[in-house]
Amino acid sequence: MAINPEVFFVKQLLLVFIGGGAGSVLRYIIGKALNSSQTGIPYGTFVANILGSLLIGIILGLATKNETITQNHTLLLATGFCGGLTTFSTFAYENHIFLKSGDFASFALYTVTSFIIGFLAVFAGIYLVNYFWTNSQTI
Repeated sequence: MAINPEVFFVKQLLLVFIGGGAGSVLRYIIGKALNSSQTGIPYGTFVANILGSLLIGIILGLATKNETITQNHTLLLATGFCGGLTTFSTFAYENHIFLKSGDFASFALYTVTSFIIGFLAVFAGIYLVNYFWTNSQTI
């Protein structure tokens, strides 16, 4: 029995929607917990982006190692959850605020550290999967 492509597409959209909603809620909670109007430094966005980068490295690293992780899992967790958790638009707006206020040092520090630590977090997630996957296979 063939699966109707339209039903399959709607299911994929729902998975992204559910994951994205959950990731966005977590990002909001992190922002509320970490952002302070007193410092002006967007710790919440930074932590959400780094956490999302680490998680997407883990999720996609696992997907390359384990056939039981399906496209639906990656749609829910990587595209949806991590996509909702991370936010480039808020990052860009926060940098706009730094530039508009003439705070070039914060702009440079926030931009450089976000990119470097974000990439390192993805690589760390993939590395952790490879490390634990390899070690669990030898037991």
